[in-house]
Amino acid sequence: MTTKTLQNISVDSIAYRNGRFSGFIRPISYFVDLSLIILAASNFFKESFDLLTYSIFIGICWVIVSMQLDFYRIRRNTKFTTLLNRLAKQSVFFAFVVFAFFGYYYELNRESAFIFNYIAATVSGISILKIGLFFILKNYRSALGGNFRNIAILGKNKDTQQLYDFFTTHTDLGYRSKDLVNVGTPSFSLAEFKQWVIEEKIDEIFCSVQELNNDQLLELTDFADNNLRTLKFIPDTETILSKQLRYDYYGLTPVLSLREIPLDDMAHKFTKRAFDILFSLFIIIGVMSWLTPLIAIIIKIESKGPVFFKQNRNGLDYREFICFKFRSMVPNDTAHLHQVKRGDHRITKIGRFLRKTSIDELPQFFNVLLGDMSVVGPRPHMVSHTHMYAERIDKFMVRHFVKPGITGLAQVSGYRGEVETEEDIKGRVRNDIYYIENWNIALDFRIIFKTIVNMFQGEEKAY
Repeated sequence: MTTKTLQNISVDSIAYRNGRFSGFIRPISYFVDLSLIILAASNFFKESFDLLTYSIFIGICWVIVSMQLDFYRIRRNTKFTTLLNRLAKQSVFFAFVVFAFFGYYYELNRESAFIFNYIAATVSGISILKIGLFFILKNYRSALGGNFRNIAILGKNKDTQQLYDFFTTHTDLGYRSKDLVNVGTPSFSLAEFKQWVIEEKIDEIFCSVQELNNDQLLELTDFADNNLRTLKFIPDTETILSKQLRYDYYGLTPVLSLREIPLDDMAHKFTKRAFDILFSLFIIIGVMSWLTPLIAIIIKIESKGPVFFKQNRNGLDYREFICFKFRSMVPNDTAHLHQVKRGDHRITKIGRFLRKTSIDELPQFFNVLLGDMSVVGPRPHMVSHTHMYAERIDKFMVRHFVKPGITGLAQVSGYRGEVETEEDIKGRVRNDIYYIENWNIALDFRIIFKTIVNMFQGEEKAY
């Protein structure tokens, strides 16, 4: 990756991530649906009814069930029949939850048909809104050209032509493709194609695997990862169907996706953000409120300089942010360039203790509260190191698909601290990519628990 490409990553990746989907559609849908459920309950059940308890109970159940059934995971290529199927399943579970609530908390002196009427009215209202939004978005894409993605189809054969024709006729999906890129011509250059993708702000690349050799596929995969583009493969339909692989259908054409990122789901993103806010407030109020003054006094007594150390680092979508730490070194001009090494003379006595126990990282909970970081995620690097590793280490840029964390899977797996060998940074990237592709809230809890254990046990590379 060239320096010029690196300089353009920030702008291109932000445009790409913001253009992938309307991030507000899902949370607004949650809010509207739950508001309708609660409003209908307040009108149907006016006598001796604890609306607050019901709202909390039904809200939690609705969110959990909807996440399990992918009720709000409606994509561009989702069929109308799939939407109806999810509506039916969600409605059945909603009915069970409502009857469970009244059966446990109340003995109603009215016929059960009254509750059925409430369920029917609520489900009908949500169904109308859901189906309406489904067709509004389709018309918004086809008639007004909004909510679109720029795509490139690499390869010219029967399958790619079929896909191109499908996107051309189904403008409601919001995919814009200029033409098929013929790989078989002598004039084709993969390097020129990659440059064209950046210049034309292509969001997704649909690649026919039978058109490129292994080296070209690997090069294209690395390019997509390092430049935060979505790469999807069009398999050889004569051989791929014999394998049990997950893929989407666009018309009659099967398309493989390179990777699924759970935190692209707005519900998952909301869950993680809510946890980050609550956990960071707990640490800031419960721990830092009394610990910070003590540490500040000790830091000031030992050496001159500020209590807090601020450093630019790269975060989500490669954007730079100011990362906070307790100062653990004497003020020096190389702090932003050279990583701390074993026996580093720049570290103060109190700084050695702070780094050993990871207490120096506590101010980063303010970064979490501000939204620049998460409690758990890939650790952010100094800007100078990020540029260096992005050029040397394959798939390093994938780490920027999610917010950086105070702790992470790599750190609790033996890859914290100084990067002494190239295997250290490669191991860190492997763990970070695994975390990104396999995130769930339980994994975050396990990493936090292991981090706390390591703080008390001590770590060899904590210096």
